[in-house]
Amino acid sequence: MTTPRVAYALALGDDALVLAQRLGEWVARAPELEEDVALANIALDLLGQARTLLRYAGDLEGAGRDEDALAYWRDDRDFRNALLVELPNGDFAVTMARQLVFAAYQYELYDRLRASSDDTLAAVAGKAVKEVHYHRDHATQWVLRLGDGTDESRRRMVAGLATVWPYADELFQPDDATAALVADGVAVDPPTLREPWTSYVEGVLAEAGLELPEAAAPRSGGRRGLHTEHLGFLLAEMQHLHRSHPGATW
Repeated sequence: MTTPRVAYALALGDDALVLAQRLGEWVARAPELEEDVALANIALDLLGQARTLLRYAGDLEGAGRDEDALAYWRDDRDFRNALLVELPNGDFAVTMARQLVFAAYQYELYDRLRASSDDTLAAVAGKAVKEVHYHRDHATQWVLRLGDGTDESRRRMVAGLATVWPYADELFQPDDATAALVADGVAVDPPTLREPWTSYVEGVLAEAGLELPEAAAPRSGGRRGLHTEHLGFLLAEMQHLHRSHPGATW
């Protein structure tokens, strides 16, 4: 049964799982060897968050599905991740723009979720906020480096921000399931994260000499299972081995 608490754990877990898969695509393709390692480590942090959250969602659901079943045996319409994390990597500037937007959001989220009345969510947040602090700093340094670098790096950073910006608004949209949990002290109210997120991101862009992207029509639907075509291709790759050999062990 998909109760509000199950839906909330799935949304957080799916965000982390899908972004981990995206960042893993950079391994052996990043612009320098150190970035191969850095992005792999960030992906592993996110994967660890996803495993705990999906396992918890499965336990709450009570249908006998563990984290592997939830990761590999759901179709795209059953995923509850924000659209932002499923976007293709693009060039390195697009990836860093996405990282800045999402890590700055995730940091504010987990910082507050540490006070959750749900002991499991509070414990996840207590560990994750330390990891996400590094993720946010890593993205910040690259946005500064690219935005305040050469004409070409600046052009790419501006284009990267423009690509991901329409998808940021979804992170702060309220929904009925989360509202019920907020009242019980379980969840964080998404709209309350917008102001600190905006303050941080605007500060980074100002330091990099970049302007906020022009307003564009916001894109949303991921929390309701309405995804871009990109998620289907990502899941096909991620789930292929598990579905080809169900029940196999290593």
